Amino acid sequence: MSNEIPECVRRNLNRYFRDLDGQAPHAIYDMVLKCVELPMLEVVMKQAGGNQTVAAEMLGISRGTLRRMLVDHEMI
Repeated sequence: MSNEIPECVRRNLNRYFRDLDGQAPHAIYDMVLKCVELPMLEVVMKQAGGNQTVAAEMLGISRGTLRRMLVDHEMI
């Protein structure tokens, strides 16, 4: 696996902390997951030709979990 994604996350989290300007960080885990999840779903669904079963297999999650994520992101 390429080191590009972890490095991108690292760089942006460092920027996030630098830009806080003394404010306390909050809910970082959820923030990062939400930022990564949507583009990941968009790319995987495109690669799967819109087929949720194939996309779920690619992601290593159940189709039901994928469907919930797609609904949460208003993709279906």
